Amino acid sequence: MIYDLKIINGLLVDGDGGEPRPGNVAVKNGVIVAIGDCAGAATQEIDASGCIVTPGFIDLHTHYDGQISWDANLQPSINHGVSTVVMGSCGVGFAPVRAADRDRLVRLMEGVEDIPGIALTEGMSWDWETLPEYMDALASKPHTIDFAVQVTHDPLRVYVMGDRAVCQEQATPEDIGAMRRLTREALEAGAIGFSTGRSDVHRSADGAWTPSSEATAEELAGIAAAFQGLDHGILQAVNDFDLEREGDAFDREFDILEAFARGAGGRPFSLSLMQRDFAPDQWLRIIDRAEKAQAAGISMRLQTAPRGIGVITGLQCTFHPFIGFPSYKAISHLTLEERVQQMRDPAFKARLLAEKSGTLAGDGTPVPPIVDALIAAIDYVAGKTFLLGENPEYEQTAETSVLRMAEERGISALEMIYDLLLQDEGRALLYFPIYNYTEMSFDNLHTMMQHPQSIMGLSDGGAHVGTICDSSFPTYLLSYWARDRQRGARITLSDAVRRLTSDIADYCGMHDRGRLQVGLKANINVIDHNRLRLFAPRMVQDLPAGGQRLLQDAAGYCAVIVAGEVVLAGDRLTGACPGQLFRAGRAGRVGSAAA
Repeated sequence: MIYDLKIINGLLVDGDGGEPRPGNVAVKNGVIVAIGDCAGAATQEIDASGCIVTPGFIDLHTHYDGQISWDANLQPSINHGVSTVVMGSCGVGFAPVRAADRDRLVRLMEGVEDIPGIALTEGMSWDWETLPEYMDALASKPHTIDFAVQVTHDPLRVYVMGDRAVCQEQATPEDIGAMRRLTREALEAGAIGFSTGRSDVHRSADGAWTPSSEATAEELAGIAAAFQGLDHGILQAVNDFDLEREGDAFDREFDILEAFARGAGGRPFSLSLMQRDFAPDQWLRIIDRAEKAQAAGISMRLQTAPRGIGVITGLQCTFHPFIGFPSYKAISHLTLEERVQQMRDPAFKARLLAEKSGTLAGDGTPVPPIVDALIAAIDYVAGKTFLLGENPEYEQTAETSVLRMAEERGISALEMIYDLLLQDEGRALLYFPIYNYTEMSFDNLHTMMQHPQSIMGLSDGGAHVGTICDSSFPTYLLSYWARDRQRGARITLSDAVRRLTSDIADYCGMHDRGRLQVGLKANINVIDHNRLRLFAPRMVQDLPAGGQRLLQDAAGYCAVIVAGEVVLAGDRLTGACPGQLFRAGRAGRVGSAAA
């Protein structure tokens, strides 16, 4: 056989968690056809000496729902070895939609996921109404990597209920029946699952509650019944359990999630898991309830992250501590260069630091109340805010915090932040891990990741573009947890790769990928693990209408291969676009024309 591609002399990390072993991998027609010696010639050969060879990574939790309609590359995920993304997390998306509701969904995505509304408005093609039409429209466009689509609760509710969906009205039995039918239609067309959001910090750009935030157990279970009788489909939810409201509604909320999961007749369900400073033991309660649900026959996984869920702050970012100060608000419309010039004026600085921040949260704004609380507690924030550096260090101690810098200089934490943000001509970025860093250590994260019900997720690829850049999670897991960590336990390289590949593939029912195995799709990474590293996040202005977003580069990806074609070589895009829509439940599994 003449192979299309042969990868030779690599260390194979197969995705099943087994010990790495030397070997070659041969590809023909986009499929792995041989592993081992792979005798025979190849049209293209990659020498993987000194490198590991892994299955392509799968990202379970992304928000490329708008970007994918205009952007073929799906950066930054592709830069971190991801060859398949699951879109439509947290209940927000863009289908089904009537023309009159397009702006409403844009405002919702802008508020919930911090994606510039003008970029969405200018960039999206809107050549669909129903969710099957949305999938067909995306499948017809070129993409570097594969993608899967979930039914999202918010647009579904708006499509069925109209204005009633955003007025906190309960769905009628007729509404629920219509949502169930549309969900079933999408699942039969290849949608991979259904997601909903129940977070108090999620608001539209106008400050309104998300349509699905207060859906009843009856509504969720009724929609989930669309899965019954199917052999594919997953469910996903995000929930902060109403802890910003009066009283603790934890068990009531978890009961609703269990009813949701049961309604799907045994299909896998996942829930976000993180440690919140204002409820530091809640993650343990979530694990306890998840264990009990699993014991009761509910297939429940917990999406975890490999580092703190952090906010990146800077003068170019969505948030920084001065956005509510009167003096800053007066110059906020200026260019970055003009703002920096003003802020370097000693008189301006003295005036601003003598002021108090105005209230940012409230009606008409997507800003959650926690932002005002954090600005008011600036010493607490500064105590766990860090400079990441060119070699980003995410597990720092109080000794390197901004608060310690301020104490050493004998100035206030607020002044220290002010001075730091003016560095690099106002382009300096600070990192504040708002979640998963209560004890200033990743030891609790290690406990979460080691739990048998955990599954890697929460990267939010394509979202929160002005505040985070967590699409780099795969690179961080492989470089920090599987190689560099000194402050505590690590995880093995084989286990890290398993978490990014077969574990997610099996959960999602992606039976054609996730392992280095003959007969599976040739989504493959060739990685120089010794050289693998992250660079500092950087702000770029490459979205439609001049919108900006954070990107984070990596080094060490010798090749990212999708369907046997090299889409990234030496950490640079090649221009190849073999990516396809993954249609769940179809015999062919991949491609818009699957039978």
